[in-house]
Amino acid sequence: MGESDDILANLAKSVDTGNKALAIESAKKALDTGMGPLDAINNGLIKGMDEVTQKWIKKIYFLPQVILAADAMYGGLDLLTPHIAVDKTSDSKNIVICTVEGDVHDIGKNIVKTMLTAAGYNTIDMGRDAPVEDVIAKAKETNASMVALSTLMTPTLESMKRVVEGLKEEGLKDKVKVIVGGAPTSKPFANEIGADLYATDAEAAVITVKDAMQG
Repeated sequence: MGESDDILANLAKSVDTGNKALAIESAKKALDTGMGPLDAINNGLIKGMDEVTQKWIKKIYFLPQVILAADAMYGGLDLLTPHIAVDKTSDSKNIVICTVEGDVHDIGKNIVKTMLTAAGYNTIDMGRDAPVEDVIAKAKETNASMVALSTLMTPTLESMKRVVEGLKEEGLKDKVKVIVGGAPTSKPFANEIGADLYATDAEAAVITVKDAMQG
């Protein structure tokens, strides 16, 4: 393994083991050696979080480990994100992003926000457990081109549906595209509620958003 491979492995390990100090140290090394920050995020931190997610699903890890993993990942992200070169080709279109009402998980949403910001979009983060009415109002207020909705909980899929319905009621649906993502979502679900787009992960979300914005 070369130095870059070692750094990426340690970034992934730092998240998998919830070692924030290692995440910060490895992120610094990534920058010092000239590694691209997106490479460090995608092939290091996110790879580690993917491993944590699989262990969560298999009940190998529980909430305390997930919280430590998230803290480590954010430690690395805080160092790497400011060094991402912003793509100037997106015309700084506004995207309102949130974890929908009823869900307090925001790891996935924060990763997507980072990637969309790197792609040059003006991401307006409504945080987690965002009230449906507030999301719609923010989309209207900011003349948003897109609303990005995330959830990890099946019961809160209804909140996604309510956002789409609210945009229609406000006469905004033709102007504002809606993209949904998160473990319980799917392409058929997106079609069912009238969302325009669906993405399986952060990288897919950026590609999908770029295609939609240019279309």
